[in-house]
Amino acid sequence: MSSPYDVDDDAAPALGTIVDEGRGSLPYELIHGESLVACAAWALGDARVTAVDLGTQWAGLVDSGGPFVVHDSLCPMTPAAFISDCVARSVESGAVVVGVDGSGAVLSPVVLPGAVVAELTGLPSTDFAELVRALDAGFALERRLAPAAAARVTSSADVAALELLTSPETSPETSPEPA
Repeated sequence: MSSPYDVDDDAAPALGTIVDEGRGSLPYELIHGESLVACAAWALGDARVTAVDLGTQWAGLVDSGGPFVVHDSLCPMTPAAFISDCVARSVESGAVVVGVDGSGAVLSPVVLPGAVVAELTGLPSTDFAELVRALDAGFALERRLAPAAAARVTSSADVAALELLTSPETSPETSPEPA
């Protein structure tokens, strides 16, 4: 049985970062007993993405030749399988791939293929909507519908709602399939 958190062992290698700057203290609130930023980091790691610090020299990212994943700490429960699928799609298509909700609002991740990383001199913005606008202006961009667990939180009430949504006892995304 697989879950939305299972990742293909042959996932494309990628570097990535968790954005927590400019988000106040919300990334450090707890969900399922852990900080949002920790949950986001685990998802990135489980997606086989090697985390780098936002302070990493851009030239190092270019030299890697691979995709670069930007994951928002305010979308902490984004399933690793979705992140991995977005990386695979970006590698396959050569397009920037962005997770969005049903209304088209930008969520997480934003995956920049290696060729796009090489054309940039740095990350245009850590505001995800602004980042996507900037990338969409100069590069092919594909929006992928994210699962409900990838929701963006903007308040403590949102964190509580996301925790309920992603609790194994109540979540259709994490509950076992009926026998």
